[in-house]
Amino acid sequence: MPLKLTRLSDLATLPFDQIIDVRSPAEFALDHVPGAINLPAMSNDERARVGTIYVQEDPFKARKIGAAIVARNVAAHLEGPLSEKEGSYKPLVYCWRGGQRSGSVAIILKQIGWRADTIEGGYQAYRRLVSKALYEGTMPCPVVVIDGGTGTAKTRLLAHLAEQGAQTLDLEAMAEHRGSLFGPMGDTQPSQKAFESRLAMGLAKLQPNRPVYVEAESSKIGRLIIPPVLWQAMISAPNLRLTAPLKARIDHLISAYPDMRADSTKLHTVLEMLIRYHGHEKVAQWKDLATANDYAALTRALIETHYDPRYARISKTYAPDAEEILLPDLSDETLASCAARLIMSE
Repeated sequence: MPLKLTRLSDLATLPFDQIIDVRSPAEFALDHVPGAINLPAMSNDERARVGTIYVQEDPFKARKIGAAIVARNVAAHLEGPLSEKEGSYKPLVYCWRGGQRSGSVAIILKQIGWRADTIEGGYQAYRRLVSKALYEGTMPCPVVVIDGGTGTAKTRLLAHLAEQGAQTLDLEAMAEHRGSLFGPMGDTQPSQKAFESRLAMGLAKLQPNRPVYVEAESSKIGRLIIPPVLWQAMISAPNLRLTAPLKARIDHLISAYPDMRADSTKLHTVLEMLIRYHGHEKVAQWKDLATANDYAALTRALIETHYDPRYARISKTYAPDAEEILLPDLSDETLASCAARLIMSE
């Protein structure tokens, strides 16, 4: 009998050895149940071909061709990724709606002797739970926002809090973006749905009697939007504002962005995005500093001319009253001590 998901937290305790997503690689890349592996019943092209036949020619013909494709692909999986599985193997299989693809694969796996099952409603059922948690629900616990100017090591403090057992949500890691023009961590960010999956699973793990610490962000991280359940909690949450000496901030930023130092073309491209704020002459000066590898002077100029003035305007307009935390430096020892004090005061 197909398994009915009722809560996202159930995924952590399901009695299955592995979750198998049998949708096409393109569907899987867009979003999937966290922890699932992709063993597609059909490739992207095969799925498109069968769909076209179903709509334009004959549903029966499409099902027959589709069955042959699924059988060939399952055979490849049995001879490949599943070849070493023991007789006690218990996989949970899902597709888009919990229909023909997952059902067909599960039947074959069961015939082998494995205790396979499917998710009722497939990925769509899982996605409804994600949407409900992020767009219709409420935060499962109080939120505390870690705020502060650029370079005050908010992300590192968040990591120290997590290491010491605090509840945290690292939104920038989930979004694969550091929250500024210099922020992309890779060539692209995950899809909005994939970001929401990561966030929803993070919320599902939170304990209600303890706060969760999040880093201050705008409503978007890169091109990804923070869903309203968390965003509304963040803009009204207690606000811890970090301050630190300018030199410490400069040193931190230089070490935090090695990709910019390693790729001069990338750095110049990002600097050009600041022309609309500061004009060609100012950005040309910053490019000269980058070309000369004078990263300390460049970072100081960006903090004093761009980031601190923008932060002051945004903070004054939108942020709630803040508790200031003065950090004498941004060493790991100082951040760890700060994290310990915050946890003790919960």
